[in-house]
Amino acid sequence: MMLNKLTVSFIIIYVIESLTIIVQSSFIVAVLGREWVKVKRLSPVDMILTSLGVCRFCLQWISMLCDFFFYFKPNCVYLTLTLTWEFINVLTFWLTSLLAVYYCVKVSSFTHPIFLWLRWRIPRLVPWLLLGSVMITCVTIIPSAIRTYIRVRLITLQQLPRNNTEIEKLHVFEQYLTTPHKLIALSVPFLLFLAAIILLMVSLAQHREQMQHRDTGGGNSRMKAHVTALKSLSIFFIFFSSYFLALLITFLGTIVDRRSWFWLWEDVIYAIVCIHSISLALSSPTLKRVLKVKCW
Repeated sequence: MMLNKLTVSFIIIYVIESLTIIVQSSFIVAVLGREWVKVKRLSPVDMILTSLGVCRFCLQWISMLCDFFFYFKPNCVYLTLTLTWEFINVLTFWLTSLLAVYYCVKVSSFTHPIFLWLRWRIPRLVPWLLLGSVMITCVTIIPSAIRTYIRVRLITLQQLPRNNTEIEKLHVFEQYLTTPHKLIALSVPFLLFLAAIILLMVSLAQHREQMQHRDTGGGNSRMKAHVTALKSLSIFFIFFSSYFLALLITFLGTIVDRRSWFWLWEDVIYAIVCIHSISLALSSPTLKRVLKVKCW
C-alpha cells in the first residue's frame, strides 16, 4: 500500500504520542512501585494509579499493533489483539471510575450516613474493588469473545466453498452484537465516573461558598486549595469525557471515514489520552512530589 506524505506525517505523530503515553505510564508504575518497595505499602489512590499505569502501558502497545494490523492487513491475529484491547480498555474505564468514586467519598463534604460509612470503609475496600473491577470486566468481555469467534469463523468460511446462508446469519448476529455491547460496556463505568465527579464538584462548590461567608485568617489559603481542586477536576472531567466521546464516534463509524482519515483520528484520540495521563499523574501526591524534585 502506497502512503502519501500527509498520511506518513499522521503516522509519525501517532507513534510519538503512543511512545509518550508509554513513557508516562512507565513513570507512574516505576515511581509508585519504588514507593511500595521502600515503605511496603501504597495509599489507596496510588494502588489505583499503579493499576491504571499498568493498563495504560499494555493498552498502548496493543493499540499500536491493532491500528497497524487494521490499516495494512486485518486478519485473525488482529481480531485476537482487538479482543485484548477491549478487555484492557473496559478495565481502564472501571479503574478511572473507581478513582473518581474514591475522591468523591473521601473529599466531599456530604454528611449523609452512607457517605460517612463509605468514607470510613473505602480505604480498606480498595483492593477488593480493584479485584471486582477485573471480574466485572471479565464478565463484560464475554460478548466480545463470542463476536471474535464469529469473525474468525466468517474469515474461515470465506476461504472455503461458500455457504451463503451461514455467512449471512453470522453477519447479522455479529452486526447486532457489536455496537450495542461496546456502548453499554463503556457507558456504565463512564456514567459512574460522571456521577462521582459531578457530586464531588457540587460538594467542593458548596464548601467554597460556605468559606466565602466566613472571614477567617486561613480562609484565603483554603480558598486557593479548593479553586485548584475544582480546576483539576474540571480538566480530569473534560479529557476523560473527550476520550469517551472519541471512542463513541469511532464505534458508531458515522462521522469518521476509517480509511481516509484513520490516522488523523487516531492522533486526536491519543492526544487526549496523553493529557488525561498527565492529569492522572498529578492526582497522586507521591508522583507530584517526585515531579517537583525532578523539575527542581
